[in-house]
Amino acid sequence: MPKIVLKTEIHSTIEICFDLSRSIDLHKISTAHTNEEAIDGKTSGLIGLNETVTWQATHFGIKQKLTSKITAFKQPNYFVDEQIKGIFKSFYHEHKFEQFGEKAIMTDSFEFESPFGWIGKIFNHVILTNYMKTLLINRNNVIKDFAETEKWKSVLDEK
Repeated sequence: MPKIVLKTEIHSTIEICFDLSRSIDLHKISTAHTNEEAIDGKTSGLIGLNETVTWQATHFGIKQKLTSKITAFKQPNYFVDEQIKGIFKSFYHEHKFEQFGEKAIMTDSFEFESPFGWIGKIFNHVILTNYMKTLLINRNNVIKDFAETEKWKSVLDEK
């Protein structure tokens, strides 16, 4: 099962980074290039424990739906989202947040398994792992941009 681990250093607070990471609205902004839309469950605002969201997006020229659920949640340090329905055989995405002075360290650990046995494993190795890593890096860069500027206020209620 492929696993992608990313650490992103952000000059902000873990509270802002945590909320941006679970913002449905920011997720839509960060995935605009795939026409990703929340079509069921929590469709805007901040997703929380035991809530679900169904996303519809176009990847590899194919319109797909994926439903994920927040299965673990400890604000502002940790949450997990897992696929409960969708194209993957499974996925598990762990989000961790640590504060070091004026810097937040955001760690993503994303494990996934494709369907279709050995064909899926080859697809993971040749294409999908890099594709997913690029999506996560782009998303984290959007979170970083919003958290390090006043842009976060456009998607989060002012604290």
